[in-house]
Amino acid sequence: MAGAGACGSSHDQAAPAASAEAARPAPPSAPAGIPVNAADVVHSYPHDPAAFTEGLEWYDGHLYESTGIVGRSGVRRTDLTTGAVVASVQMPGTQFGEGITVYNGLLYELTWKGGMGFRYDAHSLAKRGSFTYTGEGWGMTHDEHSLIISDGTNVLRYLDPKTMQVQRALPVSAEGMALVRLNELELIHGEIWANVWQAPQIARIDPATGHVVGWVDLAPLVPPAPVAPTRDTIDVANGIAYDSAGDRIFVTGKFWPVLYQIRIGARE
Repeated sequence: MAGAGACGSSHDQAAPAASAEAARPAPPSAPAGIPVNAADVVHSYPHDPAAFTEGLEWYDGHLYESTGIVGRSGVRRTDLTTGAVVASVQMPGTQFGEGITVYNGLLYELTWKGGMGFRYDAHSLAKRGSFTYTGEGWGMTHDEHSLIISDGTNVLRYLDPKTMQVQRALPVSAEGMALVRLNELELIHGEIWANVWQAPQIARIDPATGHVVGWVDLAPLVPPAPVAPTRDTIDVANGIAYDSAGDRIFVTGKFWPVLYQIRIGARE
């Protein structure tokens, strides 16, 4: 999700969204039995500090980002080195944008509570129709055959890209505890990486079992809080993109002024 799950709940105008998210049960802390790795910074890049980041995606040499908040939601293609917006499309004013992914040349975008998503041409960002699904929409990624979405619970759903029907439900747990507030998603090295709303760690999930097999600690990258008086609960880590051709991992957060390229560092 965007706000309540990075993408979903934190989204209704900033402060109200934060309140809605705060009302949800807090995610469990990282169990001691699961390895935690540092996120070593390879490069730092400018990021729009006004972007309420819901989804991040690398596709065909370009960085894409979706943003939330009603009236400010949309999808943009940005220049990695400068952070400048190269192309963008705004979402209808009543919609709260959430996670994105690109599958077979189409960019898919979720909305938080609307039960409706949108398809765009990944290169031109021209709209290519809409689709519906049940429940909330938070984060999104894909594997070879399916779209994978989060909805703020501990269950990831695999959807058929053509029909959007549920093919599989994957409950996610860490040391036997349900891991809720799963938000922005990315498939990296055969694992599903997930931001957890309001947590500074990325969960690395085995897609075969749903078990968390590792954590990536982003705490040192989180901007000092509060960045602004009304944003102390929503300037959270949210946004993971993977450049498979260059084997590069990018992360950022809501209203963060920096986007980082990271690599898995030493075990903590």
